[in-house]
Amino acid sequence: MADAPSHETPLNDDRLIRETGTDARVAAIIIPILNDMGFRLVRVRLFGQNGLTLQIMAERVDGTMTVEDCEEVSRAISPTLDVEDPVEKAYHLEVSSPGIDRPLVRAPDFAAAVGHLVKVETSVMVGDKKRFKGKISAADDTGFDLERDLSSYGDEPLVRIPFDVLADARLVLTDALIRDALSKDNREKKAARKGEADDQDETDIDAEGDDETEV
Repeated sequence: MADAPSHETPLNDDRLIRETGTDARVAAIIIPILNDMGFRLVRVRLFGQNGLTLQIMAERVDGTMTVEDCEEVSRAISPTLDVEDPVEKAYHLEVSSPGIDRPLVRAPDFAAAVGHLVKVETSVMVGDKKRFKGKISAADDTGFDLERDLSSYGDEPLVRIPFDVLADARLVLTDALIRDALSKDNREKKAARKGEADDQDETDIDAEGDDETEV
C-alpha cells in the first residue's frame, strides 16, 4: 500500500507503491533530480548480504530508458547520494530500466498492462487472499480487475483490487508480453526514422531556398 506522506516523501511522487526505510530516504533524495532531468522514478531497492547493491529503476515519461540514459542518471545522482549518505554501509549503485516484466507503480502502468499476466500482493485481505496471479482485464483511476489464473475451487474468477491496498505488483514475462514489447519498439523506431526523414526534408527545402539570389 502506498505509504502515508511524510517529510521524506517528495510532493511530486505520484507512485501508488512507495518505499519505506532506507529505500524511502534514497527515493526522496533522487526524485527531484530525476524530474529535473526528464526522468521519473520507478523503484528503489537496497539488497544483498555480503555486498550491498542500491538498485534505482527509472524511465523517461514515455516509458523508454536506454543504456545512455542509465549512465546519465547514474552520473547525476551519485554526487548527491555521496553527500547525503542515506545508506550507512558501502554499496554498489546500479541504475537500470524497469525491463519488460516491469513493476507496476502508477495507475497508467495498469491500464497499459490490460490483457497481460501479473503478480500482485496486497497489504490487506481482498476476499480471503493477499497474493494474486492473473490477467488484468480492466483498469481505471481507483483500481483494476484481475482475472485469476488457475483459481481454486470456490474462488471468484474475477477480483477487483483497489489501488490503495497495493503492496507490490509486476508483470510476468510471457510470450505475449515479449511480442507486445517488440511491436512497441518497432513502432517507436519507425516513428523515429520518419521524424528524422521529415527533418531532413525540411533541411533540404531550407537549403534550396538559401540558394536563391536577388537580381
